[in-house]
Amino acid sequence: MASKRETAAAKYFNCSERERAVFESGIKLGTIYHQFVGTPLSSSNVESLEKAIEEGVRVQPFVKDVEVHIKRKVLRGKKDEYDYQTLTGPMLEVRLTIEIEGVVVVSGMRYIDELHYPLMYVSSITQK
Repeated sequence: MASKRETAAAKYFNCSERERAVFESGIKLGTIYHQFVGTPLSSSNVESLEKAIEEGVRVQPFVKDVEVHIKRKVLRGKKDEYDYQTLTGPMLEVRLTIEIEGVVVVSGMRYIDELHYPLMYVSSITQK
């Protein structure tokens, strides 16, 4: 059953539950990319950064699951005190599950070599 707040919010969405679930998925993936790209990164904080991204996404509406993986093979050691890496789009691999009113959207983000681009995409849409 929808809460009063969800009932009030739903009035602003002139689309199906399926379309809204895809919309919510895109919003969350865009948030991950634009909020965290540029974060200072090293092998010592990569795992905690993955968890911080996941936990930040988990509290958002309709999120059922999220998995964030940062590619470790591109991490390098510091050359000197002033040297550090920052998170880039090609380092991110994300799998996200959204559910609204029985519509389940699984989406992802990963770097696609042939596109030279960190693509956000819909893997599947199902109805429970």
